[in-house]
Amino acid sequence: MSSRKTREFLIGGDMPVNRVAFGAMRLSANGFRGPARDPETGRAVLRRAVGLGINLVDTAAFYHSGDKTVRANQLIHEALYPYPSDLVIATKVGHVFDSEGNHRTATGADMRRLIEENLEDLGLDRLDLVYLRIGEMAPPHGESLAERFEALAALHEEGLIRHLGLSNIDSDHLAEARAIAPVVAVQNNFHIAKRGDTALLAICQDENIAFSPFFPLGGGIANIDNGRLARIASRHGATSNQIALAWLLALSPVAIAIPGTGSIAHLEENTAAGDIVLTQEDLAELA
Repeated sequence: MSSRKTREFLIGGDMPVNRVAFGAMRLSANGFRGPARDPETGRAVLRRAVGLGINLVDTAAFYHSGDKTVRANQLIHEALYPYPSDLVIATKVGHVFDSEGNHRTATGADMRRLIEENLEDLGLDRLDLVYLRIGEMAPPHGESLAERFEALAALHEEGLIRHLGLSNIDSDHLAEARAIAPVVAVQNNFHIAKRGDTALLAICQDENIAFSPFFPLGGGIANIDNGRLARIASRHGATSNQIALAWLLALSPVAIAIPGTGSIAHLEENTAAGDIVLTQEDLAELA
């Protein structure tokens, strides 16, 4: 027997996306604020992603090189505009950055400016999916997101945002936000070596909410392979990273992988993970 999975998920009831998507953070720099990468390579990666059938690109206005000369949103616009009719562009807001790169938590009053910045950079009249990102690297338990999410909900009602999501949250945050407006996607730090949000994933599955982990391969911070991935990879003629992505897709039908890269070779490797079907033996070994 093998794990069952579908290749697509319908976000918000009207946006079908390939469950192997693309994270844009590493297009402009290798890391959050590293040296600028070659913009032509970034544009080539984006075009190849679309050519491989990827139709969800996850980005943010603050994804740029340390010197701000290369920006992910700019590359997306240059490489893909006019956008394919089935392309979904997801972005996230939640922090305000100054000219030195320092940041503070955004307030509800900041939301319109942040949304308009993304609209202008991407050349859009409406954003497909906007995540409210809260906290830093871990969910800020006990912190209310109501004021910020209400501001985004108002922009959604105004027609500037198609769907709303949440990032770096816990189940209480999800409940608080859903009392204000529909939430169609959650983006938390989750991968095969970091499974603390398994209960939150179960809630998302029950409610048909997309669950799209950031750092699905550890983000260069966590070592995701303790030997099991390599053993299973050898059985499939695959890489450990491909097995980690295949595991994520097998875990839940609402899971969407958004691995990021600035390399066409890595992009093709990541995308091919969508074709790997793990056996029940594989899944038991990874449990």
